[in-house]
Amino acid sequence: MRKSGEVFRLEKTDGKARAGVLQTAHGEVPTPVFMPVGTQASVKGVSPDELIEMKAPIVLGNTYHLVVRPGLEVIQQMGGLHKFMGWRGPILTDSGGFQVFSLAKIREMTEAGVMFSSHVDGKKFFLGPQEAIQAQNTLGSDVMMAFDECPPWPCDRERMAASLTRTHRWARICREEQDRIGHRNLLFGIGQGGDYGDLRAKSLEELQKIGFDGYAVGGVSVGEPEDLMMKAIDASEPHLPADRPRYVMGLGHPDQIVRMIGKGMDMFDCVLPTRVARNGTACTDTGPVSARKPTWTRDENPIVRGCACYACSRFSRAYVQHLIKAEELLGLRLISLHNLHFYLETVRQARAAILGGRWVEWSTEFLGRYHRGGKEQEKEKA
Repeated sequence: MRKSGEVFRLEKTDGKARAGVLQTAHGEVPTPVFMPVGTQASVKGVSPDELIEMKAPIVLGNTYHLVVRPGLEVIQQMGGLHKFMGWRGPILTDSGGFQVFSLAKIREMTEAGVMFSSHVDGKKFFLGPQEAIQAQNTLGSDVMMAFDECPPWPCDRERMAASLTRTHRWARICREEQDRIGHRNLLFGIGQGGDYGDLRAKSLEELQKIGFDGYAVGGVSVGEPEDLMMKAIDASEPHLPADRPRYVMGLGHPDQIVRMIGKGMDMFDCVLPTRVARNGTACTDTGPVSARKPTWTRDENPIVRGCACYACSRFSRAYVQHLIKAEELLGLRLISLHNLHFYLETVRQARAAILGGRWVEWSTEFLGRYHRGGKEQEKEKA
């Protein structure tokens, strides 16, 4: 484990909201940060150059999916994940622990790890804490995640406690394996605990005894109501070290991210920007809007006035709607580019507000105008 100053520099706080800089082998990452998800070595529909143009500082990949296809041998032969996908910036990789939850029907879990049946061809392969660290080192990840068990929701206390014991044992093995290999990458531990605040606290305290370069709050956005999700963040925050980056895994909506920044979190990832784009849904500063709206048919305005993304700087709502209705791939790409830009710009604005001592004012204004459903139809700016 590196010294705190070698990993993370906290620049300013405004209430609990934090602005900092994460140091990685492939460059600095200003925080708060949103990480576009490139599960299979590609952010869906978006090229690396386009990510650079929208100033994405870091992207995310997934160990399980890359082990399944194309396989570690191929990526190693191609010079590692950065070269393989043509991305020069930092990469964070999930360990495959989330697939313990999401692919529960095609895996068998033991105390040593998980035997998966590939979702592609059914072939069995084993992934445990040692294997997950070895795989991420082969990929060349800048930030690796410890292999953990992500329990489902709801989960009774007895099962959750047993799961935590397993996750902490695996975390120690991950740390030991990374120490054996050498500290070429950063390694983050993942706290679990479900709805149980005392177990959340215990989990993060146990992980800090092991020692990691950063700490994540895992096991959120797994089907629980949003109020329980936020309670899990609240229960975790006091037990996260101030001199290390704090990562909330796998969420969320723009307003959720803003709220979690206000709760002291630093790093976020989510598939929503590109996933909803494939349904023709665009992010706006008042909430998500369907590109199929009748009012877009002859609308000469961009998706969002004043937006500097490629889609908004060149095309009208009318054209975007035409592409979506005609099922042209460009339509999905344009909305994906816009949505990713929106997420990245929102977090950049949040960072600027923290540095400028305007967090409360900025976040109150953002949350006051942003609505996820219904109201945006009336509130949307012309």
